[in-house]
Amino acid sequence: MLRVDPKEVSVAKLHGYLLGAVAPRPIAFVSTIDGNGVRNLSPFSFFNAFSVNPPICVFSPARRGKDNTTKHTFENAKEVDEVVINVVSHEIVQQMSLSSTEYPGDVDEFEKSGLTPIDSELVKPARVKESPVQMECKVKSIIELGQKGGAGNLVICEILLMHIDENVLNDQGVIDPHAIDLVGRMGGNWYSRASGNSLFEVEKPLQTIGIGVDRLPMSIRNSCVLTGNNLGQLGNIEALPEKEEVTVTLDDEKIKRIFVAHKSTDPERENQVHQMAKALLDEGDVEGAWKVLMTLEYSQS
Repeated sequence: MLRVDPKEVSVAKLHGYLLGAVAPRPIAFVSTIDGNGVRNLSPFSFFNAFSVNPPICVFSPARRGKDNTTKHTFENAKEVDEVVINVVSHEIVQQMSLSSTEYPGDVDEFEKSGLTPIDSELVKPARVKESPVQMECKVKSIIELGQKGGAGNLVICEILLMHIDENVLNDQGVIDPHAIDLVGRMGGNWYSRASGNSLFEVEKPLQTIGIGVDRLPMSIRNSCVLTGNNLGQLGNIEALPEKEEVTVTLDDEKIKRIFVAHKSTDPERENQVHQMAKALLDEGDVEGAWKVLMTLEYSQS
């Protein structure tokens, strides 16, 4: 593996490695205002949520690497301790990117990007009308991480009020990831779009205690077919299927064909059963996959 010592590479090169590795990153599309009322709008992908009670978001308008100057967002947040964090959907990604242009401080990026400013209720900076979620925030503190080019400035914000477009909510009133269609920042000029086939579910082990990969039979752990992700799925089950359930699976026509075609001593029997289980795991049917796998243990010939 490539060994990278931050002290031995340039700031620009290290920055590139970090942006490529820590990705995709959510984007804080931050609206601020200076003491004279001039609006500023700029995106930051060094951003995330860090607390719910109180609700806290943090973003970092870092010092510019090329000349060690600070950004207008950073200066504005120190001058007027209020911001609006707008999320970025695919619908506005090009306008968001345009707003990141290094315009002079007296230029309104709302006008340059063509996005619509709307009044906030509790803070001075405007919201982005086209953003599906807008968070009015109070700046709690700013932590400067260094004074050299590339150093971050953590702007710690408490969310005072959220505005959510009802069109991105599902029938249960929860934000639908397909409907909100968010984008994330990658390295270089690359972004990712969180929608369509790129979205997938991973069941959280909250209600059950999975047996763990270490409890899987060695024949499964050493499978040439099942991936690490598949083993993680199998290890998330709380208990193995009962023999009676597996016996029913033994009557499956596909299993019967495999067992007739390949004796128990034939490695191809295990290979084809693992292939069948993998197909079920890829569809999210962990229980079905386990029943298929356990047929190898309970078969008689």
